[in-house]
Amino acid sequence: MVLYDDIGAGYASGRRTDPRWMTEIASALGTARSVADVGAGTGSYEPRDRTVVALEPSAGMIGQRPPGASPAVRAVAEALPLRGNAVDAVLAVLTVHHWTDWRAGLAELRRVAPLRVVLAYDTRRHTEFWFVREYVPEIAALELGRPSADDIADELGADTVLPLPVPWDFTDGVFPAHWRRPAAYLDPGVRRACSALAQTDPVAVERGISRLRADLETGRWHERHQDLLGLDSWDAGFRLVVSRR
Repeated sequence: MVLYDDIGAGYASGRRTDPRWMTEIASALGTARSVADVGAGTGSYEPRDRTVVALEPSAGMIGQRPPGASPAVRAVAEALPLRGNAVDAVLAVLTVHHWTDWRAGLAELRRVAPLRVVLAYDTRRHTEFWFVREYVPEIAALELGRPSADDIADELGADTVLPLPVPWDFTDGVFPAHWRRPAAYLDPGVRRACSALAQTDPVAVERGISRLRADLETGRWHERHQDLLGLDSWDAGFRLVVSRR
């Protein structure tokens, strides 16, 4: 079964485009007029002013693409149905860590486009997130088994690696999006939009959520994390990797 056919139900409602990240991604794509979006999902960060070919293995995710989105083709990153240099740029947003063979997938990105823009994250930084460290430490093993942003940058021979901080009012429900809004994690819909939570033992997740709920009721979470409450953004480890030939 394709992973997101299983865990991706309702994904479109929780994972909405944040315009601040969209601006950075559009800037990295530069003057590219044709873009292949690999692991396209619901198309959250696909540019609307260019020709886009969406490539996504999950029928469930394709079915959640909004009206007017670019046409999508079912395909895996490791075997893209495109000729060499078929497009000006290839985009891969928070998808490499789900690929069966991430190095083979990155080789395909190099093959089909002279410009590669990959949004990834520092997996170790995610293990330091308070939610993992204090409530569901079981997530750490999952994260450390995934390719990190530095691994991806090295494999692609990246020209630039740009940090993308997470604003406190971030609209895209990525796992650490609610770093300053802890009560959001009590919402099952929010948790379903996070693959790290969806792929972790439900018993461990429920145990952690119960502890978080108690800490919010007593005020312990706010006492422990006063340093976060005054921040407008936080570096959760997200990196925009840009590679040119």
